[in-house]
Amino acid sequence: MRKHRRKRDESAEVNMTPMLDIVFILLIFFIVTATFLSEEGVDMRPPPDCTGEACGRGPPPIVVQVDNENQVFVNGTRTDVDRVLAAVNRFRSEEPESAVLLEVYDEAEHGVIIQIWDEMGANGVPVSIQRSRDAD
Repeated sequence: MRKHRRKRDESAEVNMTPMLDIVFILLIFFIVTATFLSEEGVDMRPPPDCTGEACGRGPPPIVVQVDNENQVFVNGTRTDVDRVLAAVNRFRSEEPESAVLLEVYDEAEHGVIIQIWDEMGANGVPVSIQRSRDAD
């Protein structure tokens, strides 16, 4: 019988080339598929200095008040909730750039306020809301 000799100087080698190829392919894949978002920031420049007569003066707002008893007043004139938009449009025909200021009392029903707010928003009328000074 013959004895087979094993070579002891043989060592197992790991070929790193295929692994490096896979790593580079993954790196290229993630670079290509990454989404680059451009985030918008806040403009920190101050507004230009105001010169002239119309500086800081816009048309007066149309005041819509809703009191504790859900009575609606447009610029001091009592009106029905369903007719607020018509009354506001009548005032806006004189001053088309005027906005609506919605003054509400604490005890006013939210449904009435939301109905007015939605009507103004749906018709492109700028509206802001504030708590009535008399409600304190």
